[in-house]
Amino acid sequence: MTTGGETARPRQRPYLIGVAGGSNSGKTTIASRLAELMDDEQVSLIKLDSYYVERSNEPLEQRAAANYDHPDAFDWDLMNDHLAALTAGASVQVPVYDYAIHDRSDRQETVHAAKVVVVEGILVLWEPRLRERFDLKIFVDTPPDLRIIRRLQRDVAERGRTPESILDQYLATVRPSHELFIEPSKRYADVIVPEGGLNRPALEVLLARVRELANGA
Repeated sequence: MTTGGETARPRQRPYLIGVAGGSNSGKTTIASRLAELMDDEQVSLIKLDSYYVERSNEPLEQRAAANYDHPDAFDWDLMNDHLAALTAGASVQVPVYDYAIHDRSDRQETVHAAKVVVVEGILVLWEPRLRERFDLKIFVDTPPDLRIIRRLQRDVAERGRTPESILDQYLATVRPSHELFIEPSKRYADVIVPEGGLNRPALEVLLARVRELANGA
């Protein structure tokens, strides 16, 4: 195809970055900083939490008791389809998850294709098809005591939960799933970032690299 006598340049494939790590490790801080660095045409953000499986056919009590840190909690097919579409240059309609009802809401958010696509979530390095899509794989490695303190603070303040319910869930599902699935996925990482968003030198290096990619370097 030509325009004004010039040959159109083929669209460049997006550079995909996967950011994994335990619950409240600081991966969201890193992914958000990377996404906020540029406008929507340069960097897009996809969150694994948006792809929890739909549970509208289950009573609330059953949904509340589910293990949301297990691989079976996620709709991997939909996420892979969305990343394939973004890689091809199309926009996607991403589900909006409602933590209060433990299910998808009736809303969706549009995510546009960009030069850099950041994918963030506890198990994004665990799922083989997803992992193979990434050009850069990051694991945020934060000690368990810091992660549980952050989880307590977040869930009490933002989700209206009691400390007792948070600790019960942590011991019953969060910790076992971390040891079985999330921690082992660290071996697939290209870069391991200790302390997450608190590691300013590592964050600055990542930000600089994304700037280069978004600007066509």
